[in-house]
Amino acid sequence: MARTGTTTDVLIVGAGPVGLSAAGELRRHGVRCRLVDRLPARLPYAKAVGIQPRTLELWDRMGLVRAVLEAAVPMRGQLTYVNGREAARIDLDLPAEVPYGFAALPQYETERLLEEYAAGLGTVIERGTELVSFDQDPDGVTARLRTASGADEELRVRYLIGCDGAHSVVRKTLGLSYEGGAFPEAYMLGDVVADGDWDLPPGYALRSEHRAADGSTDDVLVCIPLPGAGRYRMSMRVPPDLAEPARGQEASDRVEHGLAGGPGPGLAHLQAVVDRLAPRPARLSGLRWSSVFRISHRIVDRYGVGRVFVAGDAAHIHPPTGAQGMNTGVQDAVNLGWKLALVVRGEAGPALLASYDAERRPVGEEVVGRTVRHSTQGFENDPDDRRTVLLREAQLLVGYRDGPLSGVPYGPVDAPQPGDRAPDCAGLTTPIAAFPLRLLDVLRGRPGHVVLLYGADPAALAGAAADAREAGGEAHAVLAVLPREASGPAQAPPASLGVPAYRDAAGEFAQLYRPDGATGFVVRPDGQLAARFPLGGTTAALSGYLRALSA
Repeated sequence: MARTGTTTDVLIVGAGPVGLSAAGELRRHGVRCRLVDRLPARLPYAKAVGIQPRTLELWDRMGLVRAVLEAAVPMRGQLTYVNGREAARIDLDLPAEVPYGFAALPQYETERLLEEYAAGLGTVIERGTELVSFDQDPDGVTARLRTASGADEELRVRYLIGCDGAHSVVRKTLGLSYEGGAFPEAYMLGDVVADGDWDLPPGYALRSEHRAADGSTDDVLVCIPLPGAGRYRMSMRVPPDLAEPARGQEASDRVEHGLAGGPGPGLAHLQAVVDRLAPRPARLSGLRWSSVFRISHRIVDRYGVGRVFVAGDAAHIHPPTGAQGMNTGVQDAVNLGWKLALVVRGEAGPALLASYDAERRPVGEEVVGRTVRHSTQGFENDPDDRRTVLLREAQLLVGYRDGPLSGVPYGPVDAPQPGDRAPDCAGLTTPIAAFPLRLLDVLRGRPGHVVLLYGADPAALAGAAADAREAGGEAHAVLAVLPREASGPAQAPPASLGVPAYRDAAGEFAQLYRPDGATGFVVRPDGQLAARFPLGGTTAALSGYLRALSA
């Protein structure tokens, strides 16, 4: 067995969307990583297709979003039919200040774009390479790999991330519990083209059910639009000739989830369900792939042990309702990635990594519970108001107010507070650009924390900027935002502030952040607020937050 020293900082196992996102986040923070996957090539399956607005915001910060927008199609809503009649219509309308809508993109395309992004930063997927085993000690992790050539390699790394799916070797080796259950039904998926009289409005998904006399659903068809004329990913229950009995839960590590091996359904199987349930006659063609799959709902008891962590399906699985799974996994990866980067670079203490479980596991628990409810009771029967439901599905309400990193609240209680998502806003102007910018434009490409100082007094802003630089050194970017003028022509921000400055010309920053007079904000690398403070308390606020990171 070939043995190497500590040749990289982080080993990532699994090169799906979550592992690739972890690699991209680590690399943009300057952390070395290796990314291995046991498969010899990317799978051509449209498994996860929904991309939530919050994921697009994260990819914007990374500099990836333009490529995704050019490849994806918009998701505008869903039509629900029951026994041949339209029963509900959901339009996916978000508040005007949200920069991105819902999108659909086949998983193989998402992986292609993420793979190109990570490769551009210096990390390529090591295909056909499998994690055989690992052990850890206080100083690092010793991992044993089997490469595509069949050779064994032993390497030493500082940290290991398991993004290796529902049947995770990393999770099993750590001995994490993975409690939950499984749905008894089996389903089939197909990536097909629908033509004939098919006239669904562009960008709308379809859910068509047949309900028995007792109100139970005994037949279902779900169609999600994909890029390409008339192309959809269709899912439906498996007919008896394709069904395999569930293997049960007699073994605690047996997980009935995901695509099955063996032959998939043919076009005729899919067509039979469409003939029964589609609201208009449709002829299917162009079958790219198909498979049978089962659904479980499980979550680990911990997101990591020592220097080893799990993310994505390795940590949580649940029904695909609402396209929450991949997006939750991407947020896992980004949350863990920036924290690992600070620790690897010596800018934070190892205790920071405990906040990954503290912040992300409650999110995973909520997503698992919600998707099970929506799968069994229907998205349209959620008791919350429509605006809250849509914002939550868009993952824009994910927050960590009760987390260990969130600072003391300041200002109006219903304003964005530490732990909340940092809202985007439009209408920021500079003396040179002839067009207004969004806050995401200003944050894009800045991998670390960003301190935003809001106020009208140039002297107070300059003093706070100096305090921020002294407290944070080069670890933070410091920017100033000045309020719009009450009247008269727009004035350029003064050049004496010593930091880049923007004018809140549209007043949206003030409207969304609701500063209590001169106020400072710290935006984390994952786009959540870390701190909110009066401008006169800049040094104390930043010093306190940095102490929390370095503890």
